[in-house]
Amino acid sequence: MEKQMLDTCIDEREESFIKASDQIWAAAETRFDEYKSAEILQNLLKEAGFSVQQGLGGIDTAFVGSFGSGHPVIALLGEYDALSGLSQQSGVCEPSPIKAGGNGHGCGHNMLGTGALAAAIAVKEYLVKYPGSGGTIRYYGCPGEEGGSGKTFMARDGVFDGVDLALTWHPQTYTGIYSMRTLANFQVYFKFHGKSAHAGVAPHLGRSALDAVELMNVGANYLREHIIPGARLHYAVTNTGGLSPNVVQAEAEVVYLLRAPKIKQVREIYARVCDIAQGAALMTGTSCEICFNKACSDYIPNNALEKIMYENLCSVGAPVWTEENIKTAHEFQATITPSELENDLNIVHELTQGKDKDILLQLKNTPLSPVVLPYVYNAALQTGSTDVGDVSWIVPTAQLNVACQAFGTPGHSWQNVAQGTLPAAHRGMLLAAKVLARTTIDVLQNPELVQTAKKELEETLAGEKYSCPIPEKIQPSHIQSKN
Repeated sequence: MEKQMLDTCIDEREESFIKASDQIWAAAETRFDEYKSAEILQNLLKEAGFSVQQGLGGIDTAFVGSFGSGHPVIALLGEYDALSGLSQQSGVCEPSPIKAGGNGHGCGHNMLGTGALAAAIAVKEYLVKYPGSGGTIRYYGCPGEEGGSGKTFMARDGVFDGVDLALTWHPQTYTGIYSMRTLANFQVYFKFHGKSAHAGVAPHLGRSALDAVELMNVGANYLREHIIPGARLHYAVTNTGGLSPNVVQAEAEVVYLLRAPKIKQVREIYARVCDIAQGAALMTGTSCEICFNKACSDYIPNNALEKIMYENLCSVGAPVWTEENIKTAHEFQATITPSELENDLNIVHELTQGKDKDILLQLKNTPLSPVVLPYVYNAALQTGSTDVGDVSWIVPTAQLNVACQAFGTPGHSWQNVAQGTLPAAHRGMLLAAKVLARTTIDVLQNPELVQTAKKELEETLAGEKYSCPIPEKIQPSHIQSKN
């Protein structure tokens, strides 16, 4: 009866939630510039009776909305940042940017933030109707997940202290519990400073910063063979030193994203990459300025909490699609390569650890996932990264994925952006909200679950304590800023 009340609350407000998600999609603001998006979500919280505190962790667009009192304190985590360079028309099945070079929601954070907020509002209504339940619901507005590690900065400032449990979700191409470890990472800028000269008349008088960047990248590529298999090195040259080949480039810059299963391993790789950078500077007669930008920790699954979430996911069920949803998904799936489809099937196989034979066949033949994946705790290592990892070191945390787009749709792609405001996306978002809300009141009604989840986290850490991987002096950087 109480859980049905949560569903009804979300259904009755679905128009406002869909409108908010679509407005955030249209705003498409990148890390730490999500002013419109944060305002949209804050206004919904205030209208629902939440108290809202802004500017968390020294970030203008980070906030928390709270309702209730006492423990347990349940955090629902929302994101709302977009990606640069992914502008795309909604519903168009070919690359068609709204603005050339503009931003786009290529990871569904417009839905992520709004779906978690819808759950928070439903739980608030439950607390009003059943005041004897006790407990506090908090919605955390977490900016800058894409390349900014907003939650890590927030964790460094103690924003999640006093929270008992954290829940979140992510739009995906399939529906199931996300029980995988992720890679920790560091993001670092390497700025080389040389000396300009006429490249034709007196190149011997110059010292090329661009040569240093190129040599560093060559050295890093040779390093790949000598780091652990689960590690990753990615880089982007962000400053080539100008547009004139007849000028020796005095300034050049490259940004590296270093990943490994554990922060300790990332630190070891980071030290070696710094040595390579200094070696490149030595070879070219330049100097190297190393600018640490951001970091995040690996994600720790929590079996006790995930089992409760899985029960609620099974109770709600996978999204039920209309013929129109399926028709549109077919059109988008026609733009997806066989390799991209195979990659999604491999991810599902890893998540389910062999319990998926019939499901894989269904997914091959259905453009929108119609099933809930079997739950397997700590199924595998996922080679992406998320700043939810830092929260999971501090409090027990659980996540779910809900299908919102055609199966096989790559993350961070124009297809992902194009499907972000379609009816299937809205349907998946609202379903995720119901699962999050139901899981929250299970914990509110059974506070002993908090202690079980906390004990598990303590045993998993085995005495290891959370240490924020971002040095104290480093501040969040906007996407235009490189330091």
